[in-house]
Amino acid sequence: MAIQTVGIVGAGQMGNGIAHVFALAGYDVLMNDISEDSLTRAMATIDRNIERQVTRGKVTAEAKAEAMARIRTTLKIADLGPCDLIIEAATEKESVKDAIFKALAPHLAANTILTSNTSSISITRLASRTDRPERFMGFHFMNPVPVMQLVELIRGIATDQATWDTLHEVVTRLGKTAASAEDFPAFIVNRILMPMINEAVYTLYEGVGNVKSIDESMKLGANHPMGPLELADFIGLDTCLAIMNVLHEGLADTKYRPCPLLTKYVEAGWLGRKTQRGFYDYRGDAPVPTR
Repeated sequence: MAIQTVGIVGAGQMGNGIAHVFALAGYDVLMNDISEDSLTRAMATIDRNIERQVTRGKVTAEAKAEAMARIRTTLKIADLGPCDLIIEAATEKESVKDAIFKALAPHLAANTILTSNTSSISITRLASRTDRPERFMGFHFMNPVPVMQLVELIRGIATDQATWDTLHEVVTRLGKTAASAEDFPAFIVNRILMPMINEAVYTLYEGVGNVKSIDESMKLGANHPMGPLELADFIGLDTCLAIMNVLHEGLADTKYRPCPLLTKYVEAGWLGRKTQRGFYDYRGDAPVPTR
C-alpha cells in the first residue's frame, strides 16, 4: 500500500508536530481541527519550528518552503476521507476518538489506513468500532515529534501484516525508528514512564522530598535529562492522569493507582506548562516549584 497523502485529526502539540515531520519527508498533509484559530496557531508553530531547523543547518530554506507548501488545513473532517493514511491525534479520551472515527467512516476511501496516536488506549477496542479493523493500528509518536526518534507501532488483534509493513516503511521514510508493541495498556514507553512519574508524585505527596530535590535527584543521580515532575508538566498532568487511569483500570493492579496529589492538581486546572502552572509555576521569568 503506497502512502502519499496523510490526514491528521487534531492541530495541537502532537498533531502539528506530526504534520511537520510528514511534510518534511515529502508527504502531502491535510490537517483538521474544529477551530480555525487552532489551525492558524499550528501552522505558525510548524513554520517557527522548521525555521529553527534551518537556522541550525539541519534543513535548507528550500526544503522548508516545499514542506510548508505541502500542508493544507480544513475544518471539515470529511475532507480527510480520500487520504491514504489518517492519523488521529486528538485528546486522550476514548469517547472523543470514537466520535472522530465515526465521523470519518462515511467518507473513507476503500484502502485508507486508520491510526491513532493514543498513548495508552486499546487499539483493538478502537479498531473494533470501525469498518476496517484489519487496516487500523496504533501509531504513537513521542513528544516533541520533530526531535524524538521513536515511534511505537501497536498492532490490534485484527491488524493485518500488510498494514503493519506499510506503516513500518512510513516510519523509516520519516527517518525515525519503529518499536513494535503489543496492545496492552500504555504499550511500552508509558507502561514504564508513567508509573515512574506517578511514584515521583507520591514521593512529593508523602513529603519524602520537595519538587526541586526530587527532580535534581533524578537528573544528577540517574542522569535523566529532565526530572520526573518537570517532565510531567511538559507532558501535561491531565495526560499523565489519564494514562495512569488506563493502567489502573486495564491491569487491575494497585501499583498503578494514581497519586491523589496528581488528581488534585488536575482538578485545580494546574496541568503543567500548557496552563502555566503545574508542579512548577511558569508565569515568571523562570519556573518556580509550587511545593
